[in-house]
Amino acid sequence: MEQTRLKKFLDDKVKHFNRVSFIREDPICIPHLFSRQQDIEIAGFFSAVFAWGIRKTIIAKSNELMERMDHAPYQFCLQHTDADLKKLLQFKHRTFNDTDLLYFISFLKHHYSRYHSLEDAFTKNFTEDLFSIEDALNHFYNYFFSLEHVPARTLKHIASPGKNSACKRLNMYLRWMVRKDDTGVDFGIWKKIKPAQLIIPLDVHVARVARHFKLLERKQTDWAAAVELTSALRSFDPKDPVKYDFALFALGALEKF
Repeated sequence: MEQTRLKKFLDDKVKHFNRVSFIREDPICIPHLFSRQQDIEIAGFFSAVFAWGIRKTIIAKSNELMERMDHAPYQFCLQHTDADLKKLLQFKHRTFNDTDLLYFISFLKHHYSRYHSLEDAFTKNFTEDLFSIEDALNHFYNYFFSLEHVPARTLKHIASPGKNSACKRLNMYLRWMVRKDDTGVDFGIWKKIKPAQLIIPLDVHVARVARHFKLLERKQTDWAAAVELTSALRSFDPKDPVKYDFALFALGALEKF
């Protein structure tokens, strides 16, 4: 498809799916249950980490976790007692279990005891605008696993470009926190990272559609492919390339294009 026509086609798909009605059946509905910034960040983080498999199951398990945390995730992370932590036992979503969950909670308590926002976990030690998302994600991985006694099994639940992962779930989370427009889907509550810096959340559905439209040549669905596709999308909108996630994901996963 000729590039001008392709841009219009994808822009129309973005407009169709980037709307409030999209929220209800997407994992982003979980952070939308909250108004406090830190609750949004924590609920969004878990929902993004859980985001593989059937969306209804992802939403159900995320809701279950919020219920176990008394629908106050920020307060729970900072002020939990040993009795509170017992409420998390036997939690499981696919390969993520209570051992992983307890480490995640310990990290969040550690971080929020020192910083106001989870954005700092990605951006601290960087000068604004003088870092890439690759830098931020690699830093986050190292920082997240910097506490003592990290369970070996938990390492697999946080991806990084340094391990050549496409980092689909973390890039999706960053999209939620950083992008902002007048539709109300993404939150735009983080300001140190700019929408223009974001990398497309790349999974098999998005990659298949991107290859169909000749936006992606690389055969592996890895970090280099995510960067390649994002570069192509910047030719359509250099300030907000990942808005096309709405179009590519919907075409691949929802419309089975």
